[in-house]
Amino acid sequence: MSTRIAFLKGHGTENDFVIVPDPENAIELSPAAVAALCDRRAGIGGDGVLHVVRSAAHPDAREMAAEAEWFMDYRNGDGSVAEMCGNGVRVFARYLQHAGHVAEGDLTIATRAGVKTVHIAKDGDITVGMGRARLPEGDVTVTVGERSWPARNVNMGNPHAVAFVADLAHAGNLYTAPPVSPAGAYPDGVNVEFVVDRGPRHVAMRVHERGSGETRSCGTGACAVAVATARRDGTDPAVTGTPATYTVDVPGGRLVIIERPDGEIEMTGPAVIVAEGEIDAEWLAHALG
Repeated sequence: MSTRIAFLKGHGTENDFVIVPDPENAIELSPAAVAALCDRRAGIGGDGVLHVVRSAAHPDAREMAAEAEWFMDYRNGDGSVAEMCGNGVRVFARYLQHAGHVAEGDLTIATRAGVKTVHIAKDGDITVGMGRARLPEGDVTVTVGERSWPARNVNMGNPHAVAFVADLAHAGNLYTAPPVSPAGAYPDGVNVEFVVDRGPRHVAMRVHERGSGETRSCGTGACAVAVATARRDGTDPAVTGTPATYTVDVPGGRLVIIERPDGEIEMTGPAVIVAEGEIDAEWLAHALG
């Protein structure tokens, strides 16, 4: 390992990430290394790590290399591997633009949830084709303290439980994962969203992200919330035949979600690169000591 490792820091609606460019997949990012980098006091700090690798160089993405040159090897803040991160894809795309790998317009990015289509607009916003939601059957309940709510089970390539509440404060501190039952509904853990109405087709949410705790935003979570809200409101595009557009406010900003009659979902929002520098390899080795 070289004595220094390049990194950048970026965020999408304040869901923040440490970006590690590694085109040839030469850097071994263990769970402990990821957790050390994401530590907000002893490390760089972030909700997760965006490991930037060419698809052809990573065993999890080689089969997608013909469709997408770049693979988002995403890790949660605790070091665990995640299938997908909606805000992360936008920041990943912004990094590729920043580094000169892509320009404004359309591109594709490989993820563990498949190849995602992305559009970088001239106004700076980035739109991601998030694919279709799956709605697993079965009742799910979310509990915080003495309160419980029925939740909608939505899978956006990663699992979500969406609960509509009277007050976002009822979600509690969200430092730890809210209990979800039945236990077998989410064998690999779940992202939990708490949602309140703000106006017609306009909601606000808080989220506990699996492996990261409460975050300022969650892109797949915002999509899951829009899908769940459309079903609650009777605006399912597959039924009405017209797209459903929802504005979703998160603590870190605002996302716009469109679900089309064919089930395809698009998410639009900002993505910002805020800094770049070098990780000292000796510090990282010591942190893992």
